[in-house]
Amino acid sequence: MFYGEFEHALDRKGRLIIPSKFIDALVLYDIERFFITRGLDKCLFIFGEDEWKTQEQKFKSMPFTKSEYRRFNRLYFSGASELVPDKQGRILVPSYLKNYANIKKDVYIVGVSNRIEIWARDSWKDYYSVSKDSFEEVAEKLIDLE
Repeated sequence: MFYGEFEHALDRKGRLIIPSKFIDALVLYDIERFFITRGLDKCLFIFGEDEWKTQEQKFKSMPFTKSEYRRFNRLYFSGASELVPDKQGRILVPSYLKNYANIKKDVYIVGVSNRIEIWARDSWKDYYSVSKDSFEEVAEKLIDLE
């Protein structure tokens, strides 16, 4: 559903323009609302409403008696915020999430199938630089194409 990477910048009011390719997917899949939260590797995750509900069901089924599950759920859901893009396709990223992801102005917006990730530009470049060389090795370990 969401594919590709796009370099963008927050406007002076802290809003982010969603790439037109992603807007097309939103229209195609009838997505009007998003949920944004703390992601992994110091990025932000954005899910469409239906996918958010799917993720929420998975996490709600975790046993709250285990401290790791409680810790994860607290940080994941306390960081969540509902977003509705304006007519220009802009969203306002909450300041506490920008702080979490070290986002100042320049960002990469990355489509990862069922979610969108927002990265501080330097964080994405660092992550990509470190990860690209192990891409094939990781694929060999994780993907069985037979």
